[in-house]
Amino acid sequence: MRNLLLIAAVVLVCQQARSQSFTLQSVKSYPFPVELTAAAQGSRVAWVLNEQGKRNIYVAEGPDFAPRKLTNYDADDGQEITSVTLSADGKWVVFVRGGDHGSNWDGGTPVNPSFTPEPYKIQTLTIPFAGGDAKTLAEADDPVLSPKSDVVAFTKGSQVLTVPIDGSAAAKGLFTVKGNVGSLNWSPDGSRLAFVSFRGDHAFIGVFTDTKTPIQWIAPGFTRDGSPRWSPDGSKVAFVRTPGAGGAPDSILTRKHNPWSIWTAEVATGKASLLWKAPETLKGSVPSTHGGTNLHWAAGGRIVFLSYEDGWQHLYSIPEQGGKALLLTPGNFMAEHIRLTPDKRWLIFSANTGPDVLDLDRRHVVRVPVDKAAMEVMTPGSGLEWMPVATGDGSSLVFISATAQRPPVPAAMPLNAAKKTMQLIGADLIPKDFPQDKLVTPKKVTFKSSDGVLVHADLFEPAKSSGKKPAIVYVHGGPPRQMLLGWNYSDYYSNAYALNQYLASLGFVVLSVNYRLGIGYGYDFHQPANAGMTGASEYLDIKAAGEWLSKQPQVDASQIGIYGGSYGGFLTALALGRDSKLFAAGVDIHGVHDFVIGRPALNPPADRYEKVPDLEKAIAVAWQSSPVAHVGTWTSPVLIIHGDDDRNVRFSQSTDLVRRLDKKGVPMETMVIVDDTHHWMKHSNALKVNAAVADYFSRKFLKKSLVASE
Repeated sequence: MRNLLLIAAVVLVCQQARSQSFTLQSVKSYPFPVELTAAAQGSRVAWVLNEQGKRNIYVAEGPDFAPRKLTNYDADDGQEITSVTLSADGKWVVFVRGGDHGSNWDGGTPVNPSFTPEPYKIQTLTIPFAGGDAKTLAEADDPVLSPKSDVVAFTKGSQVLTVPIDGSAAAKGLFTVKGNVGSLNWSPDGSRLAFVSFRGDHAFIGVFTDTKTPIQWIAPGFTRDGSPRWSPDGSKVAFVRTPGAGGAPDSILTRKHNPWSIWTAEVATGKASLLWKAPETLKGSVPSTHGGTNLHWAAGGRIVFLSYEDGWQHLYSIPEQGGKALLLTPGNFMAEHIRLTPDKRWLIFSANTGPDVLDLDRRHVVRVPVDKAAMEVMTPGSGLEWMPVATGDGSSLVFISATAQRPPVPAAMPLNAAKKTMQLIGADLIPKDFPQDKLVTPKKVTFKSSDGVLVHADLFEPAKSSGKKPAIVYVHGGPPRQMLLGWNYSDYYSNAYALNQYLASLGFVVLSVNYRLGIGYGYDFHQPANAGMTGASEYLDIKAAGEWLSKQPQVDASQIGIYGGSYGGFLTALALGRDSKLFAAGVDIHGVHDFVIGRPALNPPADRYEKVPDLEKAIAVAWQSSPVAHVGTWTSPVLIIHGDDDRNVRFSQSTDLVRRLDKKGVPMETMVIVDDTHHWMKHSNALKVNAAVADYFSRKFLKKSLVASE
């Protein structure tokens, strides 16, 4: 086994061969904006900009929206910034620094990929919008600002605390209750605080008023209640109710409806009543896309939510007194990144819809009134736009904008003017050597898998080249993700988009596959039968992608590679195990390799008398769905990469696979990224991994090392 750790320092700084048009470093130099937010009053906005690992808060104010750097973190140290919030009056910016909040576990614990002897802490900080020094409010996470703009609430264990927003005094406790407390939500006047107390098999909603008034529990039951939302006048709350845990063991392999309902309650009495119940169908189950149910209490006595019941992730509204739910967003597209405007009369969101048939593989900003189906696509065209916010004064819409070539930047446009001209914010922060004019525009292609499923994919082809070329299948993770015809709204997948552009510049044909289990193409595509550990039916789409490439006249069918991260790593490993004759080499980045180990459903408590009826069959199916079950037919060479502080996929998943492949004698290289997570919190580590992927495929298919060429 060749250990790439020995050449990591060289790979990190590797450059493209002289014949290439741009370097990996240049295409990875783009700044990436996240956490866009607006104040409830005025026209102030704030966001985080990741500039090659240096994460800082930027702010701007209408009407000119000139960007201004507010913080001054000047190192690529792996410390993310999250929970960015502007006070209602726009005078303060509160944020959290540290952790890995995209993780499946331990998101609120420190990350230290820089190996600093003094460990980092997860801290909530505050800084004036006008400028100044950031001040630590507490070693805490998930801050929630009062609408009075005076205090910040946060949780520690089962305790809720508050601290002045200016940091003028230490945090003090408000109350302590049983269970894990979360989902804090201030009443509109800032006098009360709703919260959820998670207690294992059940969860209650409570309302805190003051230290002299007992907690008001809202209709406690043998259920899991969540998402408390205040009515505009503060007299009621709406919430989502799902069943509590328990009941007789049921089949693992049979798909089942996951029930949910919306309730409203009088805060003064705690008495609740059923407002709406989801249809008892698979499509009527609790939605699992961005924001979940996306429950909001809007103006005009309307309660809005998202449901998958008609086969697409659509927005609905219902009168607060009850009645028939109104479909606000009909059509074959999904809604995500959903917010209410400050006046609570409009919903603004991202959607893969518009006048162009290719908009199914893009995102545009859309708005719809909360009381009628009068949807308007605000940003039509060939670009991509997402994460919209409306300024507090109702004058402007601010969002993130990108194209197939230009990386994401914030943008603004008038919210209600007849002419809606887009104004880019901070486009001059894109480095001058970023190769924007040298990037290709991916082409939408479709093909069918062996069982008839229509598969969507984006094709990157080298510019101005001829003859047969090696090809690479890229497999995204998640799996509820969608790769787009341009830069992605996720920093993880923008990284993949940059790498795919770089691979195309090297001379590879790259096919980025949107396989079943992904979002953007409706419920049946997102939630297919026999997928994942119940049969891995999605692999048929990956195999179909390789077979489609093998038939293209510009592709050398003997030189098809495959790579992906996370769930994409799982499918990469499965492809190499099942079809080494089709996939000649692969790179498996922090993939899942064994579906049986660590799965609670497949490893029930031994002391339970009742047994899962299809447990043995489910274990056998999960095993056959796992790459480790197919090591016996794995012959293609592979590079395996994993960070050992991964909080999404256990590092042991790769350790186990490496042992198995080594014993079989499969040609293998490895790279371990010490103390970094699933998301490559350090820019230098993301660059190192991308360089290793490109160098590996270059050596295997182009017969030259990108390292040796320098």
